Amino acid sequence: MTTELLSAALAQRSSVRSAVALSDVSKVFGRGPSTVHALDRVSLSVAPGEFVCLVGASGCGKSTLLSLVAGLDAPSGGSIEVTGGGTPALMFQEPALFPWLSVGGNVGLPLRLRGLSRMERQARVDELLRLVHLDEFARRQPHELSGGMRQRVALARTLGLDSPVLLMDEPFGALDAMTRDVLHDELERIWTERRLTIIFVTHNVREAARLGDRIVLLSSRPGRVTWQRAVGIPRPRRIDSPEVATIAAEVTDRLRREVRRHGH
Repeated sequence: MTTELLSAALAQRSSVRSAVALSDVSKVFGRGPSTVHALDRVSLSVAPGEFVCLVGASGCGKSTLLSLVAGLDAPSGGSIEVTGGGTPALMFQEPALFPWLSVGGNVGLPLRLRGLSRMERQARVDELLRLVHLDEFARRQPHELSGGMRQRVALARTLGLDSPVLLMDEPFGALDAMTRDVLHDELERIWTERRLTIIFVTHNVREAARLGDRIVLLSSRPGRVTWQRAVGIPRPRRIDSPEVATIAAEVTDRLRREVRRHGH
């Protein structure tokens, strides 16, 4: 059933122009004895509106891949195409809020850098904070918020870039299980409402099965796409559901095999 689901999904995507397309992408850091091959001929196509989760062992190049798609670095080989206009928006694990700015000031900073007027910025900040259910906290300082609330502020700030492609590098990895579960619901709601394309990096295989339309496994360094799995569970989903647990176990088994292979 897994192969059938993935084949059907790939066939459907083949008729639609990709939102993100990587073709034989490689990335090498350094020269000589200190050379590190982070990625090796990675090819991956993500359809508009698709939610793709990347999993793999630590150091397999997941974060490097996001940096390349975001344009923060250039590939050593291959090509990356992002369609739909604008630069992809990248959200990290740490919220990285400016402590001297209010919540509203943090969300409005990229809007200010884009040249929006004060009135336009205020209206947009209000809209973004409502979207993440923090409209009553605009005047608060970051230190007055919980970890989950700070991540919501970071998400609102990222969404303010108005990119149709959102790249997320373990954004909920440092949060407790309950807060993470709530933010899963919030992210899924925003993804659905705004029809975003999301590439989501995580070490948590249950999180990948809870959120993704498709799970992509990268090999240990150098990172290669070794396996893909269409999730196929109807939404809304629960992270503790038997269906999510079954897929998470399958992904874990594949990941263990990859780690063992690399170890030998």
